[in-house]
Order: sequence, then C-alpha cells, then structure tokens
Amino acid sequence: MNPLEQRTGYKFRNSLLLAEALTHPSLGHETQRHHFDNQRLEFLGDAVLQLIFTEHLFRLFPHFSEGQLTKLRSRLVSREGLKVHAINIGLGTYLMMGRGEEASGGRQRASILADAFEALVGAIYLDSNLEVVRRFVLEEAQPDIQRLTHQPLEINPKGQLQEILQAISPQSPSYEIVSQTGPEHQKQFVATVLWEGIELGSGEGSSKKQAETAAALSALKAKKWESTPAGTPEPSAQPESPQPPSATFATDVPESPSELPTAKRAPRKKRGTSGPPSVVP
Repeated sequence: MNPLEQRTGYKFRNSLLLAEALTHPSLGHETQRHHFDNQRLEFLGDAVLQLIFTEHLFRLFPHFSEGQLTKLRSRLVSREGLKVHAINIGLGTYLMMGRGEEASGGRQRASILADAFEALVGAIYLDSNLEVVRRFVLEEAQPDIQRLTHQPLEINPKGQLQEILQAISPQSPSYEIVSQTGPEHQKQFVATVLWEGIELGSGEGSSKKQAETAAALSALKAKKWESTPAGTPEPSAQPESPQPPSATFATDVPESPSELPTAKRAPRKKRGTSGPPSVVP
C-alpha cells in the first residue's frame, strides 16, 4: 500500500483510478499534452457523497423536515467541510498539478482539496462498491456528524443579522472586503458590514466567507442599529388637498332686496275703453 492508501485504509485494485483522482487539470494545461484529470471522478464523487449523507441523515433525524435535512446535508458537503477531510488524510501532498498552480498555493487551496476529495470518493466507489465507500466516508465525517447531533440547528450570524435588520428596514446589509494580506495560500481577509450607510461591525478570517461571518458576529454584539434612527423614513410633507372651487357670482347681483331694480310696467288701460274711439258722422 502506498502512503495515501495507508491513511485512507483502502487498497486500490486499479491503481489508475487513484492516479486519475489525484491529477489536477492544470497538469495537462501546462504540458500541452492529453492527460486524464480528476474532473469526471469529482462529478461522480459529489453524487456519491450526496447519496451517503442523505441516507445517513434521513435515518439519524427521523423527525426532521425536508428543509432541515437539506440544511444539515449542505453543512456536510460544503467546500470547507470537504477541505478538512482532505487535509486530515494529507491529500494535498499527493496531488499532481502544474508548476504554476503549485507555486500559487494550489496544494492548500480549499477548492482544489475539496474537488480532490470528491474525486477520491468517486474512485473508491468505482474500485469497490457503495458499502465500502460509505464506510470510508462516514468514518472520515464522524466528527462532523457528532457535531450535528449535538447542534443540529446551524448558527448563521449573517442570516440572523439580516433577519433583525429587515424587521427595521427593507434594505439588506452589505459586506465589503476592505483588505487582504499574506501569501496566496495563507491570505487573511478583513470585511466590514454596512447598513443604511452605517458600519455595523468588522471581522477577519482566512477566507472572504469567514471574514464576513466574523463581521456579522461583531455587528450582532455591537447592536449599533438600536442607537441609530436608521431605517426610519423621514415624514414627508403631505400635499395640501385641493379645495373645491368656490362658487362665483356676478358682481352686479345685489345683496339686498332694496337694491333690486324696479321693473318698468306698461301703462294700464282705462276701463270701458277698448279699442280706438268710434267716429260719429
């Protein structure tokens, strides 16, 4: 058994599958030659991991809903989680990659380690069967599964902060990476969280996600939104309601009966004299 097989506890019958799982695509790109790489095995291993963790969580938490089980599974198959498994077995040491990728810290990069672990799972599955690879995966993930049983509900500072702030204002908080230091494989990021033009907190971490999470935790502790009237809209001046048009009157209409003009009457006719007088010859 080679050193990696000793660390995984599995002896490959087809060593080419192991070699394929350990070959990063950068090797073929750099040499300009056709090399197999671990991308297809990564695709297969991802599906195998999903199946193994889905079935295990289904049995472990019989009263959890579909949504709760999905959140638990996402924690087990996250990039950071798979990276930890890869580090535990020293997977980065055995990867075959281009010199440029290696010089830029590829052996320690989270995405490369997570992909390689998925490819290794796919290779073990093809070389054996589902039961063998299930045993390997669950043994590697046992510490994570134990943490899930003790704390099944995920602590999500960014989600908690957003929920609090959106109860005050519809505007969501935004995160900004303000600085990054260190070499490529050991970078440190500093992030701030902003809301309504206010810096609520800041934090740092070895990845952008960790820095943003730390900033959200800082904001939850500071609770600056409680002492700031942000999110309260200023009362806007209410437009005056239009007045109904007043009735207009002619200026020559008199205001009292005494001012009414006297109507001119036609002269009254005398009684008994109807028509013109008759002429007597």
